[in-house]
Amino acid sequence: MLTLDSDTTRALLPFDALIPALREAFIRGCEVPQRHSHAIGAPGQGTSTGTVLLMPAWQTGAYLGVKTVTIYPGNTQAGLPGLYSTYLLHDARTGRPLAMIDGNEITSRRTAAASALAASYLSRPGASSMLVIGAGRVASLLPHAYRAVRPVARVAVWDIDAGQAAALAARLCADGFDARVAASVEAGCDGADIVTSATLATVPLVRRAFLGAGTHLDLIGGFTPEMREADDACFGGTSVFVDTGEAILKAGDLLHPIGQGVLRAADIRATLAELCRQAHAGRADEREITVFKAVGTALEDLAAAVMAYEGFEDPRGTAPRAISLAK
Repeated sequence: MLTLDSDTTRALLPFDALIPALREAFIRGCEVPQRHSHAIGAPGQGTSTGTVLLMPAWQTGAYLGVKTVTIYPGNTQAGLPGLYSTYLLHDARTGRPLAMIDGNEITSRRTAAASALAASYLSRPGASSMLVIGAGRVASLLPHAYRAVRPVARVAVWDIDAGQAAALAARLCADGFDARVAASVEAGCDGADIVTSATLATVPLVRRAFLGAGTHLDLIGGFTPEMREADDACFGGTSVFVDTGEAILKAGDLLHPIGQGVLRAADIRATLAELCRQAHAGRADEREITVFKAVGTALEDLAAAVMAYEGFEDPRGTAPRAISLAK
């Protein structure tokens, strides 16, 4: 069984190739059961300290994959990542394991790539400035992913930890962006064509009053009913899109405004698959405020894992044998 470490996986998933691969995966589709989510308790404590997610997906007659993810928000206080994951890819025809792939790289890169894919339909074509809320692994990749679909040059960064925000801004400057630290979320939103948030926040960070006409708001951090990155008003009188229909079942950013009557499920314009299949045109005009809410889908993981597996060549010059998907 092939094992791909983080460095190898990262090199095999460049955004200029991964974003089109995700687009094709959404067009083609695959089997994606609802994910399993389990709270993990601490010994001797009545409250949970973490979450484990199990995310399977498969293409009949081709590939089968399962990602396991552990999320421990308290890890940041100990200087550890809040998320770890692994990915196991199988031959769906026989169940034979093909590869163990670094799930952290798959998760972070497919998340940023899906965000940029949505923005290719929902942000203004000339969008050149963005605010990144958060300074973790996914947040650090967002400007690079967006640069593959939009002429992004100016980046403001805000994080609850100002030191982390400064460190990310410095790395982005080294990568050719005109990057700076935003004094606040409100200040960072001022003049931003794109506002993207990748945090584990449980209280709204972005308020509708912060957003100017034509802004694209991208919310990719929250994935449970308790997590929220934007206030209810962000979903009233704006054009709301989701990655999959599962988002309205799990995302606090949607559940709360729906519960308050600000948003109806029927108001959601389209899913990312519908955008990719051109069933919806996406942004309608230059002044429209678009909102994209994502909770992630195992389809994206499978597409990234297959891309990494099929693209690998070992030092002997051999490559895995790709499985052709029956038409």
